[in-house]
Amino acid sequence: MPESAPETAERPLILLLEDDAAVRRSLLLLLLGSGFSVRSFASGAALLADPQAKDAAGLVIDYRLPDGNGLSVTRTLREAGFKGHAILITAFPSRELAASARDEGFARVFEKPLAHRVLVQAVADLSR
Repeated sequence: MPESAPETAERPLILLLEDDAAVRRSLLLLLLGSGFSVRSFASGAALLADPQAKDAAGLVIDYRLPDGNGLSVTRTLREAGFKGHAILITAFPSRELAASARDEGFARVFEKPLAHRVLVQAVADLSR
């Protein structure tokens, strides 16, 4: 079951997929406190099973997941109708990953640990 806060016209829905529970909770609280409605998930399967996911304004997704990777999950979500912008986060950045993310239509790639203010501003810019 995803953790979430209600979406309103003033609060765009952002999906958050991060398998590390502590990081997920921290990012969830950061995004909620910054005025977003957030649905957070621990696995790609859980996110893809959510019928509201395709209607979200944006996605913040980890690259390395226990059931795949952020690129493939995002590709599947887009095939299901997701039109929002996506931000990839990773503890293992590389030029190859950044190029693959750009090719997949990701707006940004951020290295962990995250600069919270920079992430919030990127999400805000993309969800408008």
